[in-house]
Amino acid sequence: MKTKIKYTEEPMGDIRIVKDFLPPPDQLVLKEDNVKVTISLKRSSIAFFKEQTKKHKTSYQKMIREVVDWYASHYQKSA
Repeated sequence: MKTKIKYTEEPMGDIRIVKDFLPPPDQLVLKEDNVKVTISLKRSSIAFFKEQTKKHKTSYQKMIREVVDWYASHYQKSA
């Protein structure tokens, strides 16, 4: 068992109030404008992503979306 902490009424010293810098919870959920598309991919590509998602416990569609988003943002910066 862990040792209990003993609190005392001793002075704490200089105290500094830190400004609240965290956003409210409703601003932590970032929503982007998504567009649904239909795309045909190679069976082997889908099999690869499905295999990877089992290891990482996520959705293969989310993983593909992340790859496309990463690719687009990478090349938007260099254009």
